Amino acid sequence: MKLLDRLQNEVLTADGAIGTLLYSYGIDFCYEELNVEKPEIIEKIHREYIKAGADIIQTNTYSANAIKLARYGLEDRALELNKAAVRIAKKAAAPEQRFVLGTIGGIRGIGKSSAPLPDIEEAIRQQAEAILSEDPDGLLFETYYDFEELTTILQFIRKMTDLPVITQVSMHEPGILQNGLSLNHALKQLEALGADIVGVNCRLGPYHTIQAFEEVTLPEKAFLSAYPNASLLDVEDGRIVYESEADYFGQAAVRLRNAGVRLIGGCCGTTPKHIEAAKKALAGLAPITEKKVIPKKPITIKESIPPIVPPLSEQVKKERTIIVELDTPKHLDTTTYIEGAKALHEAGIAAITMADNSLASPRVSNLAMGSILKMKHHIRPLVHITCRDRNLIGLQSHLMGLHALGLHDILAITGDPTKVGDFPGATSVYDVSSMELIQLIKQLNEGISFSGKPFKQKANFSVAAAFNPNVRVLDRAVKRLEKKIECGADYFITQPVFTKEKIIEVYEATKHLPTPIFLGIMPLTSSRNAEFLHHEVPGIKLSDETLARMKAYEHDKEASALEGVRIAKELIDTAAELFNGIYIITPFMRYEMSIELIHYIEELDRKKNERGITHVQTISN
Repeated sequence: MKLLDRLQNEVLTADGAIGTLLYSYGIDFCYEELNVEKPEIIEKIHREYIKAGADIIQTNTYSANAIKLARYGLEDRALELNKAAVRIAKKAAAPEQRFVLGTIGGIRGIGKSSAPLPDIEEAIRQQAEAILSEDPDGLLFETYYDFEELTTILQFIRKMTDLPVITQVSMHEPGILQNGLSLNHALKQLEALGADIVGVNCRLGPYHTIQAFEEVTLPEKAFLSAYPNASLLDVEDGRIVYESEADYFGQAAVRLRNAGVRLIGGCCGTTPKHIEAAKKALAGLAPITEKKVIPKKPITIKESIPPIVPPLSEQVKKERTIIVELDTPKHLDTTTYIEGAKALHEAGIAAITMADNSLASPRVSNLAMGSILKMKHHIRPLVHITCRDRNLIGLQSHLMGLHALGLHDILAITGDPTKVGDFPGATSVYDVSSMELIQLIKQLNEGISFSGKPFKQKANFSVAAAFNPNVRVLDRAVKRLEKKIECGADYFITQPVFTKEKIIEVYEATKHLPTPIFLGIMPLTSSRNAEFLHHEVPGIKLSDETLARMKAYEHDKEASALEGVRIAKELIDTAAELFNGIYIITPFMRYEMSIELIHYIEELDRKKNERGITHVQTISN
């Protein structure tokens, strides 16, 4: 009898974790490589689960795709490892006539930067072809956090085979995916796309998995599956452990069956003892054919609080808008900083931008300083956020704090690696890319947390993205801008530009974009400053002419600063003709240089207005 025929009238038990047992054996290399190098170990695990009562076992192929195998330099062996895995499982299953599922694990986590979707498609297609060539009883797609990834794969896999296909999503929060979609709706979509069995696995233990299924209705054609973890994980002496008694897992299996689940297995932390307990507890129980679901009252998400002033992205479309970067100090004396911020504010700028530990060197928190400027001095802060210093927990917490403080203007950037800063041995986190961070911030604006949980209120962040025009091929950089716009960027702030030709080139290359651009201008302070920026700071290049002009005053500090301002003014002459947004980057707390440039821009605009000249800046820039 085939798998789906059995599920018509039975609740079946699947196996548990393979990786957990291999981890307990002290194996710390690619588990899938064992399919060829130590097949007897994998066969032994399969037989242990079969002895425990598993009706279904899965192949040791969770990460056997070219993308994940590349971590070990084994991407060229994907075909070999997958085919070997199916043979081992079928050999172990044959004497007891158990079903074998070819397992294909998810690649993406909470972010999408791990691999582009076309690359994922190719890797999974290759893996599926290898598995299907060995004639398994079905395919199991498990641990998919990214719903787009799973639905994309399911659609082309469904065209490749008529074998049963099981699709299992993973959740950070019970009953809801990380994109905010409810589990019930997600499973219905998977059923509509052709999945024969739909369910969940990993991340959550039995308690929360059962809770997730409380609001899941019985599918019309498909069956429900659940492979919970043994429990929530813990760490003891540097090793991951799961505290869960087998009997408790058996009781949970019955509760899952009562919720309509027909295929019950285990994920992380589960062992043959857990599966044996589930098998015994489910013995003699028929599947549930009717289920009454009482939907929980939906959580009301309040609208965001409208900002008192319009977002910078809207303001700059209508009028000249100047923002100035003034980095917070590297020490605890903030007196000069506050004086500079107040002076810039009085000069008429729209906002003060504050880097997030620029060049990977610790500074006074821009969240704290931004709050002080806003609350005490009524100065609008534009806070930078890097992906370098905080993991996902820290990023969401940081953003929640910004929202609570009413700091809604943000620049989302990758951040300089720690190796360039004061603590080269520190860890760079980079849980997400800058594009993914923009998407997550926009998700908060919809009232949905990073995990998919309702946030009760929508955030109201206006998100800027970085643009480095100082590249050899500007078209590629513009393509990145277009991708950032797709991710939700409201406007762009550029790295400093040091030639008129580059300013014009940037304008021509970006005038088609629907988002405004603040063009970066940074006055040079000395010849040494110019040389350092040109040779050592990523993303900044100066012209030979500029370097020579600064070199001419290398022994006169005052004259050097005056020449740096003259160069900046010449650049502003061109920038102000083409861009409404000007971004002045204050060097070394020399805010008086920025103030002089602000007044220069204002004087330019005043003269144009007197002559009745309309600014040529298009609405797109």
